[in-house]
Amino acid sequence: MTFEELVDQIVHRIQDGSFIRGTISQPRTKTADLRKVKLKPVEIKQEVHIQFEYHYERILKHENIKISEIRPHIAELLEQFRQLQAEFADENIHIQLTKKFKVSWKAEKTRDLKTVDLSHDRKKNYLLDGETPYPFLIRLGVQTAEGKVKKQKHDKFRQINRFIEFIDDALDYLPKDRTVRILDFGSGKSYLTFALYHYLHIEKGIDIEVTGLDLKKEVIEECNRIAEDLGYDQLKFLVGDINDFNEETAVDMVVTLHACDVATDMALARAVKWGANVILSVPCCQHELFSQIQSPALDIMLQHGLIKERFSALATDSIRAELLSLVGYDAQLLEFIDMEHTPKNILIRAYRTNKQPAPEAFMKYEAFRNMLQANPFLERELKASGYLTLGRKE
Repeated sequence: MTFEELVDQIVHRIQDGSFIRGTISQPRTKTADLRKVKLKPVEIKQEVHIQFEYHYERILKHENIKISEIRPHIAELLEQFRQLQAEFADENIHIQLTKKFKVSWKAEKTRDLKTVDLSHDRKKNYLLDGETPYPFLIRLGVQTAEGKVKKQKHDKFRQINRFIEFIDDALDYLPKDRTVRILDFGSGKSYLTFALYHYLHIEKGIDIEVTGLDLKKEVIEECNRIAEDLGYDQLKFLVGDINDFNEETAVDMVVTLHACDVATDMALARAVKWGANVILSVPCCQHELFSQIQSPALDIMLQHGLIKERFSALATDSIRAELLSLVGYDAQLLEFIDMEHTPKNILIRAYRTNKQPAPEAFMKYEAFRNMLQANPFLERELKASGYLTLGRKE
C-alpha cells in the first residue's frame, strides 16, 4: 500500500459514518512541538465535522473541519507522525508507518456494534452532577435546596466543574500518606476554594488542610462563616497579602486565581520555594511586560495599543510557564472558563517532576526574553532564591 492509498483508505473510513474516535501520535522528529492529535466526529449546524484536538507540549488547541475537507489535513499529519489508532463502529485499526513510509495495517473486528455520537453540544458529564444537591453549592447560592442549578448561575456551575476537572487530573501528584497542604492566594468569594475542599475531602476522602488568603476583610469573614456552617473544619480563610505571607515552609498545592500582575509571579515563586507538587494559576492584569517590551522586529504589532496589551499578556504567561519548566515543573497553558467573562481565560497548570531541562531550553528562553528586552519579575525572584541559574555553558 502506498502512502497516497493509505490516506485514501483512512479518509474513506472516516467519511463512511462509522468513525468514533482516533489518535495520531509518535512524531517523526523528537523536537516536534506537536505531540499528538485526537480526532472525533461532531455535528455543527446539522453538518458533520471532524474535531482535531492538537496536543502540544504545553498547550491544547481545537479545530473543527468539515468531513468532506479533511483529506489534506490527514495527509499532512501522517507525514509528521508514525502511528494512527482509530475506533470504528465495527472494528479498531492500528496503523504504523516506517521511516520510509512503509505501511503496517492491523484491524480487529469488535464483538458488538458501537454507536457513533455526533453531538457537539451534548450534555456534559460533570464531576459534580447538576441534579444532585451539594451543601456548599446551596449555601453559595449556585443551587436551590432541591439541587437545581439556578438559571443565572449556570456559567458559575460550569466554571466550578471545569476547575474540579483540573483538581481531579492532579490527584496523582498529591501525597497519599499524610495531610495535603493547600494554599489559595486571592481566594475572593471562594466558590472554587469550597469546590476544591468538597471534591478532595468530601468526595475523595483525602486528608487536607486548606487556607484561603485575600485582602478583603469582610469577604474573609463571610467565607469563614460559610466554612463553619458547612462543617469544613480543615478550611480557613485569612486576611493577608501574598507578599507578606511567610507562615509556610512546605505546601503541596498552590492555587492563585486572578492575582493582579506580579502578585501572580510572587505566588508562583512562593510555590516553587515551598516545593509545591501542583500549581494552578489563572493570571490577571499582566502589566509588567507591557511597559518593558522594546522589540523593533515586532513594531508592526506593538504600535497598536490593543495588540501590544494582548501580546504582552500572552508573552507574560508563556514566560511564566517556561520559567517553571526550567526549575523542574511540567507546565502547560490551558483554557479556563473565566469568572468575569473576559478574554483572560488562560490557566497555568504545573506539576513538579524535578526533570532537568536541556541546556537548549535555557538558551531558547533567554533568546525570547532578550528579543523583548524584558526583565520578568518571576525570573528575578527565582534567581534571588537560588532556584534558577541562567547563562549556563555546557
